[in-house]
Amino acid sequence: MKSKRNCWAHALRCSVMVALFGLQGAAVTATAGELEYGKIGEPVHLVIGYQPYYTESWSGVVMRGKKMYEKYLPKGSTVEFSVGLQGAVIVNAMLAGKQHIGYLGDMPAIITVTKQEVADIRIVATLGQGTDQCNIFLARSDAPQFGSQKEAIKWLSGKQVAVAKGSCADRFGQAVFKQENIEPAAYLNQNIEVITSGFRAGKLNAAVIWEPTASRLVQEGLAKRIASGNAINEKDSAYLTMRYDLIKQRPDVVNGWLNAELDAQIFLADPKNAQEVAQMAKEQTTGFSEKMLWSSMYGRYPDAVGGGPIRLTLPYAITPSIMTMISSAATFLYSVKSINVPTLRPEAVMPQFADAVMKERGLTVPIGTVNALPESAYKGKP
Repeated sequence: MKSKRNCWAHALRCSVMVALFGLQGAAVTATAGELEYGKIGEPVHLVIGYQPYYTESWSGVVMRGKKMYEKYLPKGSTVEFSVGLQGAVIVNAMLAGKQHIGYLGDMPAIITVTKQEVADIRIVATLGQGTDQCNIFLARSDAPQFGSQKEAIKWLSGKQVAVAKGSCADRFGQAVFKQENIEPAAYLNQNIEVITSGFRAGKLNAAVIWEPTASRLVQEGLAKRIASGNAINEKDSAYLTMRYDLIKQRPDVVNGWLNAELDAQIFLADPKNAQEVAQMAKEQTTGFSEKMLWSSMYGRYPDAVGGGPIRLTLPYAITPSIMTMISSAATFLYSVKSINVPTLRPEAVMPQFADAVMKERGLTVPIGTVNALPESAYKGKP
């Protein structure tokens, strides 16, 4: 980080980056408690927290697999990817200064930006938005065959239903129960491992869960899919977060990473790359087959169980509708006492960086969509 290499590309380019992000001077000095990332244009070392076990944030999988950041970061920079089995692991690492950029679902992303007394983290871009990535109802494999999602949801009344409390799946589950006036016999707080064991032991009637675990449980025959956010038009989302000390000191790095992230999302949306994305995900996870992973991002499920023509929309930018989703999610987290403020501080979400990159590249929202593909499109290993 202390290298005396010349400014990346050209001094003029650096001054443009500084102006672009509203910062003055060639570098910003770190204050007490902040990490130091070197001067603008110098090589930087980044540690990235990402979730290959959460399909909606798979642009991180593409970034690691294709190393798209190498095109944009200062020459000599190094990047280390750290797998988070769940968002809370990444949140804690970012707050502790052990990770600098995080790929997070909406719930952990919102939680982390409310911890400014520990470390200042900001949301800077949208990774994806869907209706059936985190919003999926699974039922035990011997559950009745339902004619529609609404019929399946009504069956949940009086049943044992599990969810990871405080997650995006929990928010969805509670929204469905409220809208459809459903009262489960029990609404259990369980993690993915316990939910999997519960289905295997026949102790669970249903669970609310996210991809790719949802596709794995279905393909293993432990559960079957019965509904998704498509039933009540409830969306889920994921976000790119950065430490503010990085944003403040290294606008060149912020711009570089966001350009690479844009490339990764465009790659993700191209159906010609579906098999390669599944292969990369397989290399970066354990316990999943290539087909399970392909199905979680690209597979087309029947409409009757919550499938639809689009698996993921890629806004990339933080649009007004995305801001509405963030505000709604913050309200939910406050209601379940996961955060101590009902609304986020205005500076917690910083859309200007992604907006600037899109303008620079002449793109508009959304930058792509991941369209659902028929099972016949899968060409990999079973």
